[in-house]
Amino acid sequence: MRGRFISLEGGEGAGKSTQVRRLAEALRERGLDVVETREPGGSPGAEAIRSLLLEGDEQRWTAEAEALLFAAARADHVARTIRPALERGEWVLSDRFLDSSLAYQGGAGGLGVDRIRALHKFGSGGFVPDRTLLLSLPPKEAAARAGRRDTEGADRIGGRGDLYHRGVSAAFEALAEAEPERYRVIDASGSPDDVAAVILAAMEDLL
Repeated sequence: MRGRFISLEGGEGAGKSTQVRRLAEALRERGLDVVETREPGGSPGAEAIRSLLLEGDEQRWTAEAEALLFAAARADHVARTIRPALERGEWVLSDRFLDSSLAYQGGAGGLGVDRIRALHKFGSGGFVPDRTLLLSLPPKEAAARAGRRDTEGADRIGGRGDLYHRGVSAAFEALAEAEPERYRVIDASGSPDDVAAVILAAMEDLL
């Protein structure tokens, strides 16, 4: 049987990486084979592009070049990692996927979601997750968490200003409203244990 592909999305500091690990542990306890991955990255080629995208000056790339690099990394990720795992019957959990490009480059970056979807259709055949879990935080808490991370050294996209990240949050909300059958919005303001429990409950219909 084909596996399932689940993406976790959200703004900076929402706890996606932590919850990918928690969900993977819970699924393995149910006897499922699970692949944990991330974007940008998740395959050798995509990891090479990751360093180009996240390192260097904030103005290193134009908005268009940035979107093309994300699309190229995602195409390799889908072809080399995600699709083969699904065909083996494994579940794939990804820390970010297409919706991050739609929210960051398409929404906050001003390129428009239609242009990002066109790149994705060309590069990855329009492939989308079976479920997208959007970890949502109140603006003040998101800013506080992002601020704490900034002191540790944010990457060139995470380190952009508050206005940009508010645009990201608004874009994610619009995406979730437009695709309620795929999206589940998760309140990420609780403890990691509480959030993990809510996420698992939001997955029960797929298990």
